[in-house]
Amino acid sequence: LFKLDQFKQLVKDFSDVADFLVVYLAEAHATDAWAFENNIDISVHKNLEERLAAARTLVKEDPLCPVVVDEMTNITASKYGALPERLYVIQSGKVIYQGGIGPWGYNPEEVRKVLEKIN
Repeated sequence: LFKLDQFKQLVKDFSDVADFLVVYLAEAHATDAWAFENNIDISVHKNLEERLAAARTLVKEDPLCPVVVDEMTNITASKYGALPERLYVIQSGKVIYQGGIGPWGYNPEEVRKVLEKIN
């Protein structure tokens, strides 16, 4: 949840200049696939209902912004190269920041620098 805390701080600090959105994708560390120890028990989503249920787990953590769910075809993850996670800043319909692929490329401080320039 450390990453979520960093994200929440961005939302708090920049909600006056930016709209934030979380897109819940396919579960990267499903317990019936490639899982970490002490992870939340979420299986590979077999249908949209299962993906929505998994997304509700994130919503319960209150990310301070809307959470939407990718289609089962994973179109959003595919178009944005976002699995397992990735940060973007989009201004006027144009990507002005594309973060590295997480978890290692997930860097909220880079997003902070971009948003500070906009602000």
